[in-house]
Amino acid sequence: MTEHHPALRTRACALFGVDVPIVQTGMGWVSGARLTAATSAAGGLGILASATMTLDELDDAVTKVSERTDRPFGVNLLPSAPDARERIDLIVARGVPVASFAAAPRPDQVSALRDAGVVTIVTVGARRHAEKVVDLGVSAVIAQGGEGGGHTGAVPTSLLLGEVVDAVAGSDVVVLGAGGFHDGRGLVAALAYGADGVAMGTRFLLSAESQVPDDVKAVYLATGVTGTVVTSAIDGAPQRVIRTKVIESLERLPGPLRFPPAALNALRFASQSGLSPVDLLRSGVRMHSDQDLTWSQVALAANAPMMTKASVVDGDLDVGILPTGQVTGVIDSTPTVAEIIEGIVAEADATLRRLAP
Repeated sequence: MTEHHPALRTRACALFGVDVPIVQTGMGWVSGARLTAATSAAGGLGILASATMTLDELDDAVTKVSERTDRPFGVNLLPSAPDARERIDLIVARGVPVASFAAAPRPDQVSALRDAGVVTIVTVGARRHAEKVVDLGVSAVIAQGGEGGGHTGAVPTSLLLGEVVDAVAGSDVVVLGAGGFHDGRGLVAALAYGADGVAMGTRFLLSAESQVPDDVKAVYLATGVTGTVVTSAIDGAPQRVIRTKVIESLERLPGPLRFPPAALNALRFASQSGLSPVDLLRSGVRMHSDQDLTWSQVALAANAPMMTKASVVDGDLDVGILPTGQVTGVIDSTPTVAEIIEGIVAEADATLRRLAP
């Protein structure tokens, strides 16, 4: 392997057991075994998205990744899932070295993973969120700025990342930046802010190994930097998506009229995830208490996964949505994952050597 600038060998590399400080985030319906294995095999950390899988499907996906690479990989978990403990037990039993959470996990979930030697990552969107999860004993945090596609808030990465780094100073917690990253210059910028690496979703969604249909990828590639919008019309919480006719229609629809189709989608998602209506209710109660969501937001929470599936799996852009980071506006190709990682590392290496010959 080519010897890169020593600054690229960060604490994230040591913590995850990877060659380069680049993480592919767990994107529902997108981060399957093929994409995850490709990322890990290329030297980064691939993460399976388990929230849109049944427990058996997750077990099968872990097997497929393990068959394709012997490098470390992770599994993304939904802390409010009724079978979250069973998924944690599966991760431990299968020897998966990393678990990530898109929302704050419960203390018992973190301790169960930590006691088993599993590295835990939590995505945060505010300094106070980082302080809270660090107190839980997590191993790493992803500071995701408003440019990203998640529900983490509007603070831009350029302001959030430094705050989170300062918030965990003095601890062993590793910090990754997310939101707007796609190249080597961005990786160096994250390191300059004090982070230990970057996590990317959209850049890996637009790769050759991504299972998103090619005609849907073409829509992402054709979207400019101002072609996305942050909306709460999908599931009651702010989410960045590509501005489409579907989104415009949803935003024109009065709130009460969004509920019936969203409730139907919730039942469909529960069925496809192997959950009973009782399980769905239990999950909603947990989300209401653990994530401080309103009951309206809880009722709409399963809407986004099904509308996402319609587009990124079924290719139906007439009813589906296209979750994305704003970075989609500067991406113009779908190379292989290996090419993406190699290009980022090469550019980061050249940038570091230019700054410090």
